[in-house]
Amino acid sequence: MGLFSTTMLSAQTELKVNTVFIPMGIYNVGIEKPINPKVSLQAEVFVSPWKSFLGKNLQMYMGTLEGRYYFKETGNKWYVGTYLSMAAFNLQKWNYWSKTTVEDENGNPELLSDGSVRVTERYQKGLAFIWGVSGGYHFMLDKKWGLDVFAGVGFTQSLYKGYMEDNNERYDGATKWNKSGELIPTRAGVMLTYKLEK
Repeated sequence: MGLFSTTMLSAQTELKVNTVFIPMGIYNVGIEKPINPKVSLQAEVFVSPWKSFLGKNLQMYMGTLEGRYYFKETGNKWYVGTYLSMAAFNLQKWNYWSKTTVEDENGNPELLSDGSVRVTERYQKGLAFIWGVSGGYHFMLDKKWGLDVFAGVGFTQSLYKGYMEDNNERYDGATKWNKSGELIPTRAGVMLTYKLEK
């Protein structure tokens, strides 16, 4: 079980689940362990198993390790953090959600056998590496249960291949991997937390 082994489970350790994604069948769970009165480590996984969600590719498997600094005490009120994530994905980036015309090597629209212009959506498969900063607010509902509201922005470096939806052939012209880097929101949510006993 690695990071989720029972050796991490002590009085202040919390199990968490992101309530925002559950209605979509997407799972984001984590465990947070204090390492001193104001600093904690959180390990989490994000799993979106959807080969098709509302007609779009939406598969993602991501692991994250985050260090947090609480201004009051661990697990209580405001905090800031930094995190590292690694993800494998098969999805359609937001700017590829519409069908577009497929062009030939001369820049002319491709024609199908019936004479119509070929249009299709595009999707991307690959890996992403993320370093980011986060912030949030954690409050307790009672002695065991709490809520952790958070968001993060990260520098994302992706290695991916682009494919056309209608025939799964490459659209990007690259022989190996495409590379892209961007600063984007990479995490957010409302975690329902449960404090474990010794």
